[in-house]
Amino acid sequence: MVPLPASPRTSDEAAQCLSRLMRALDVTTDAELARALGITPQSVNGARKRREVPPAWIQACAAQTGVNAHWLFFGRGPERLPEAGEGELPAAPADCETDLVTIPLAEARLSAGTGSLEVSGAQEGGYAFRSDFLRRKGNPRRMVLMRVSGDSMVPEIFDNDVVLLDQGQTDITPGRLYAVGFEDAIYIKRVDKLPGKVVLHSANPAYPPLSLDLRGDGADQFRVIGRVLWSGREYR
Repeated sequence: MVPLPASPRTSDEAAQCLSRLMRALDVTTDAELARALGITPQSVNGARKRREVPPAWIQACAAQTGVNAHWLFFGRGPERLPEAGEGELPAAPADCETDLVTIPLAEARLSAGTGSLEVSGAQEGGYAFRSDFLRRKGNPRRMVLMRVSGDSMVPEIFDNDVVLLDQGQTDITPGRLYAVGFEDAIYIKRVDKLPGKVVLHSANPAYPPLSLDLRGDGADQFRVIGRVLWSGREYR
């Protein structure tokens, strides 16, 4: 896994990145770009002033348009990857030892404890993974990285670990690890599905299983964000 910079660091690089976003989304003004990304025009103006383009915008644009996220972020590689089957990417070029795919690190923080959703003002960038590894796991175009807070999944996942999610894998396989949302909370848990409810299991025995009733209004408040495919941590 190769760390990548959080965002372009010069005004030219930031402007070029925003220009690529506009091209991919077929818009011509900052206001249109903001509408396409579901953000405010002030956010776009702030990104220009800070010379930083949030990786979450790249991920959102790539998901909407199918444009290559690596091209959006860095201006390198093909603008649009050839169509491939579910979870597939083109084979590595003959002149490239390893084909890497950049997965953006979202601003939101998943909670492995209380289930709260934390939003960080700092843009943390993304990481590059081998494409053959990602293809084995799922659909790279639907993947995103998120940082975990809390200790409910210790010793499997620790506070501040990063998890790789495939947002295309939302059908629950009992016992697998998922990021799920209920009301305004996001949890990372092992999930069991029973008639009329789901049960969220923690790895830490200090946290009892959490049963969520999906009958009535509960069904509209519960969502599967994606399956957890991988986790990693930094040592300090």
